[in-house]
Amino acid sequence: MHADWPAGRIPGEVLILQSTTMPMPRILYVLIQAFLTLVPTVHRGQSMYRTDVLVVGGGTGGTAAGLQSARLGVRTLVVEEGPWLGGMLSAAGVSATDGNHNMPSGLWHAFREAVYARYGGPDKVATGWVSNTHFEPRVADSILKAFAARERRLTVWYGQRFLRPLMEEGRVAGAVFRDLASGRDVQVRARIVVDATELGDLMAAAGASYDLGMEASRLTGEKVNVPESSDIVQDITFTAILKDYGRDADCTLVRPAGYDPMEFDGCCRDFCSEPSKLTTNVSKEQLMDYARLPNGKYLINWPGKGNDIYLNMIPMNGEQRAEAIARAKAKTLRFIHFLQTQFGYKHLGLADDEFPTADRLPLMPYHREGRRLQGVVRFDLNHISEPFRQPLALYRTGIAVGDYPVDHHHRENLSAPQHLGFYPVPSFNIPLGALIPKRTDGLIVVEKGISVSNAANGTTRLQPVVMLTGQAAGALAALSVRQRRQPREVPVREVQSALLEARAYLMPYYDVKPDHPQFNEIQKAGATGILKGVGQPHQWANRTWFHPDSLVRITEVKAGLMECLGSDLGDGGEWMTVEQAFRALAGAVPADAARRWPGWGLQDYRAERPIRRAEFAVLLDRLTDAFGKRAVDHKGAFIQPNHTTKQGS
Repeated sequence: MHADWPAGRIPGEVLILQSTTMPMPRILYVLIQAFLTLVPTVHRGQSMYRTDVLVVGGGTGGTAAGLQSARLGVRTLVVEEGPWLGGMLSAAGVSATDGNHNMPSGLWHAFREAVYARYGGPDKVATGWVSNTHFEPRVADSILKAFAARERRLTVWYGQRFLRPLMEEGRVAGAVFRDLASGRDVQVRARIVVDATELGDLMAAAGASYDLGMEASRLTGEKVNVPESSDIVQDITFTAILKDYGRDADCTLVRPAGYDPMEFDGCCRDFCSEPSKLTTNVSKEQLMDYARLPNGKYLINWPGKGNDIYLNMIPMNGEQRAEAIARAKAKTLRFIHFLQTQFGYKHLGLADDEFPTADRLPLMPYHREGRRLQGVVRFDLNHISEPFRQPLALYRTGIAVGDYPVDHHHRENLSAPQHLGFYPVPSFNIPLGALIPKRTDGLIVVEKGISVSNAANGTTRLQPVVMLTGQAAGALAALSVRQRRQPREVPVREVQSALLEARAYLMPYYDVKPDHPQFNEIQKAGATGILKGVGQPHQWANRTWFHPDSLVRITEVKAGLMECLGSDLGDGGEWMTVEQAFRALAGAVPADAARRWPGWGLQDYRAERPIRRAEFAVLLDRLTDAFGKRAVDHKGAFIQPNHTTKQGS
């Protein structure tokens, strides 16, 4: 039987080994589940397998989706073309993460903690100036593989190229892959399929509606001054990892074909023929330290007259993509030769201990943009900039958070607008409906393919956010399987609850970390809209403040209480007291309120004093369960009119 598996993958044996310490009934259960889930059969010359959740692509989002789905007890298969997990974090070499340093959410937090543990703490990975977290790409791969190995319900296949989706009556029912080792086609059937391809190839082949390229501002209503729609996408990069081989080493590349140092005119102030060509006012030393990695290595991912290149690979076939990758690699090699010869960095050469490739370059290019799903909802800059003033309260459906500015790379295509770099925004959350197609069943979309505007993609595309939307996709996929529902039919609050259990953020609060004693209650209160945060653009790490220790103004919660719970506060002064909070949420002050108060983790019970925001969030949860009782649809509208008071607690 095992001879039919793609090379190197024998999940049945793995499950047996992991089950040997279980009581006999559990062993039998696991073996039966493995047999029913991923035992191959032969179907018209193809190997055929079945699973519950199929994740196509083992990139940043796909790996996270697979992990979260398996952790919710659902049999999950991640299928990856290359030999590594992690995509842009690892295989593409973009190992300097952007954003979310102050929002350690879910799997992003777990991954970063593993990086800290590998290198000896946060200060050991703050080696460059572009990020707080730098690491070697091979370390990212090893961490994610270790995560995957611990999940009994998760199987990963490598060396499998996606060919096409399997469709049944308009529903995505699986996919067909080419086993690169044997040349044999492999068919996988699944109840839910997650498109975690870098460019959205699966959703396009499945007939899901999508957008590609830039949108005119008059169509989106975004204040970004894009005059016309076009098919322009962001520049891609073939990164490189250079290693310091010692002062006396000469690692200079042979002069690449077509090399001209003026190709990089303006890359820094030490090589600039005229001021108008300078892209970033840094020195050559700062250019190199931009993404300096631990262990004497350097990530070369320089956006200004460096190794970015404009290549729209999305509509290309396989042969054309291979040719485009060769062009991107060639530019990176020219840039490395430039750094070695023009600036004297001859002792820095391509690392010999990173990528398992003959040319020592990454396994894949860094794609910043692909097709963008037309989802149940569309997330744009207006929802990021002013989430509480939009016709749709998408913030109530949040499943992932981000804080990086809108960062578009268009310098290598002068026909593109050149003003979209670092557009200021507050921290934000992404709605669940952005992962779900409008009409195509059986499908969830992650990576850069979620339903966002082109402008919003400039911040939702970054590594921590993609990891978190992937985690949310895994939760949604698992719940879809368990409930036997299509993804768009799974209640929003149930997905959010699963993510809260995984210590993931729903709301993008800078000042309430997961170790805060009222983290869950504050997240839930924010998702009801009764207590709102205050957004603040701030350099490279934007913020939304909850102010947990501030007092509650009656005017700020009055409308939300009426909309969500039907509670009319009337006229009661400026600051809400503890007694007023009880009356608003429970109708009266319970006789045992003083006893309940410390049981809820609160201090200083005095009915007459003003209540703090964190305390109000606790009462909102314990007395009303407003988050759980008042369901919302994907547009953030309440869909249950009746309110039920939670007793006891």
